[in-house]
Amino acid sequence: MTEKEVAKPKHRIHIGIFKEFAEFLKEYKVVPLAIAFVIGVAATALIQSIVNNLIMPLITPFIPRGAWQTAVLKLGPIVIGWGALVGAIINFIIIAFVVFLIAKIVLKEENVTKK
Repeated sequence: MTEKEVAKPKHRIHIGIFKEFAEFLKEYKVVPLAIAFVIGVAATALIQSIVNNLIMPLITPFIPRGAWQTAVLKLGPIVIGWGALVGAIINFIIIAFVVFLIAKIVLKEENVTKK
């Protein structure tokens, strides 16, 4: 039996696939992206809690009947739920600002600009 006739062991094929997968993860920086995603989800939950439990209660006295999450504007048969929308807008602004600060710190630039 010659060397060409000897079949490759199956475990080498599996090792090759895992090695290729590891190279893929490194090349496309999948692990740091996954970490950033998880931190982003946690930060979003934290910011949402700050808005719901700290900021909006300060605004509540200025909202009719004091229930900001269910505050609505009725225009005849049309009902616009603006309370939850205001909370979502505040969430977005805070998250966008935090992302801006992180980019500024990570990029170590005085002005974060489009390149």
